[in-house]
Amino acid sequence: MRAQRKEAPTRVRLNRERVIAAAIVLADKGGLDGLTMRRLGEDLGVEAMSLYNHVANKDDLVNGMVDAIFGEIELPSHSDDWKTAIRKRSISFRAVLAEHPWASSARDSGVNPGPSTLRHHDRVIGTFRNGGFSLPMTAHAFSAIDSYIYGFVLQEKSLPFTTPEETEAMAHLMLAQLPTKEYPYLAELTADHVLKPGYFYGDEFLFGLDILLDGLEQKREHSGD
Repeated sequence: MRAQRKEAPTRVRLNRERVIAAAIVLADKGGLDGLTMRRLGEDLGVEAMSLYNHVANKDDLVNGMVDAIFGEIELPSHSDDWKTAIRKRSISFRAVLAEHPWASSARDSGVNPGPSTLRHHDRVIGTFRNGGFSLPMTAHAFSAIDSYIYGFVLQEKSLPFTTPEETEAMAHLMLAQLPTKEYPYLAELTADHVLKPGYFYGDEFLFGLDILLDGLEQKREHSGD
């Protein structure tokens, strides 16, 4: 009886998209500092040097990761008015940055942005222009919105709590140690606002976003540009 030949395991062929996807998973776990070509090769089951067949270097890898992240953000819809479209996009942008914490501190090189990045920026600019914004006002609005989103996400990351339960526990601890006579307004905000049932700092995002959008609408209506 002839012995059966043991087949070698099938190796999945690498391509740029698979390398970038694996790098995103690795960065989601340990940040960009934990992303090395050696670690990435181990996760993919290949030698690190073989990765350079698909990415030129780590900068090129990060550029590809940023482009993939932009591909996850909801594009503004042509069927919505500008404010609704930008609001939906901003909420989606914040959610994507929260899902990939490393992305809030990563940027594409600006020299060779990927197609998802270019498509995203073009659609946002087009949404403002088609919504009646002048070219200068479009630049101002785009900068203001994205600065707010990035800034809010970075602020959230710096907080020592992430859930309503953790927020409440931290507020109680703070009040117990706070000299209320010395800091009366901080004590009032903590006791009468933060400790109200259901308070969650992340909910502040929409309040600030709507203020910004309303302000941009007023600027658009009264702009003489």
